[in-house]
Amino acid sequence: MAAMVLRPARVWSGGVSHQGWAVRVEGERIAAVGPEVSGDETVALPGATLLPGLIDAHSHLFLHPYDETPWDDQVLRQSEAYRTVRAVRHAAATLRAGFTALRDLGTEGAGYADAALKRAIDEGIVEGPRLLVATRAIVATGSYGPARAAWRYDCCFPQGAEEASGIDEVVRAVRTQAAYGADWIKLYADYRAGPAGEVAATFSQDELKAAVDTAHCLGRPVAVHAASDEGMRRAALAGVDTIEHGYGGERATFALMAERKIALLPTLTAAEALQQYFGHDPYERAEQAAKAFALARAEGVTIGCGSDVGVFAHGDNVRELAWMVGLGMTPDEALLAATAVNAAILRRSQALGEIRAGFLADLVAVDGDPAKDILALKNVRLVMKGGCRVAP
Repeated sequence: MAAMVLRPARVWSGGVSHQGWAVRVEGERIAAVGPEVSGDETVALPGATLLPGLIDAHSHLFLHPYDETPWDDQVLRQSEAYRTVRAVRHAAATLRAGFTALRDLGTEGAGYADAALKRAIDEGIVEGPRLLVATRAIVATGSYGPARAAWRYDCCFPQGAEEASGIDEVVRAVRTQAAYGADWIKLYADYRAGPAGEVAATFSQDELKAAVDTAHCLGRPVAVHAASDEGMRRAALAGVDTIEHGYGGERATFALMAERKIALLPTLTAAEALQQYFGHDPYERAEQAAKAFALARAEGVTIGCGSDVGVFAHGDNVRELAWMVGLGMTPDEALLAATAVNAAILRRSQALGEIRAGFLADLVAVDGDPAKDILALKNVRLVMKGGCRVAP
């Protein structure tokens, strides 16, 4: 088996930069790392930093920015086939930006097409990152979109997620998603379901607990959308694995998350994008997200990199790391969130997230040093997935 050696200016992994190191790749895996590495072919990357492939743990490949097409129109006016074609393009753009793995948290009305896209990527039919998929998210009946109150009551139209009410229906929904290929189960603990459109907790504590227990019995971890403190608290008590957004979380709830080792995916860029599109929004605004991010850090919550990309343009995922640094993380901390921390959150820490012998050769080289300037991640020179060079 021919061995390829990548020789950058530095190798970054696990929060440490190693000047003058090289990486030997054999097949789909890393064979050796260090200053004394040789092989059959050398790829010189002068001035570049070589990092583990980046991971975004909250994405939506079947959405595109709402200032291009509103969410309701994407769900109601764009066919599943059309949205799948777009998702193929989104996946390729993401990979070429250096993100070699994604957790896709719901197709938003496109059925189980994410499971099909994952298979097509795995089989080499189309280009894209490694995917962990959630198929259809699960929501409490009447609490998601398109909002029924905005349409004729006698209309029958698709919803952006699977609706369920009561323990029996919730358990059935979890089993259905697992049967159709979900790697993770996605639940909505709250949504804009209050009388005036304010955020309200939707599933009861018992419903959430039944869903989580069922998912865990089936070997599926659980991600929960929760933007209110009450939704977050219920999710944490139910034993979920990650909480998404967390904009309205209070200190005590973040402390509970830390105690129970529940990770936060803060989706800071989504808050920024929604505020940009729609102006002041008391539910999802950048100031609220920033405050929650600070509280989570203060309480020692594990924080991964999850951007909610799809709300903003695919391939621009680095914006989330820039936000994390802007709100107080060091570049090394943000890079860890998008590599080793996310790999652990996604139960892939034995193969992804570090540059280490035996790990999968998912790698990205960028011009400059992102440990000093996080925006150097935009300067992608090389992307490798499973030992195959995919970009440029």
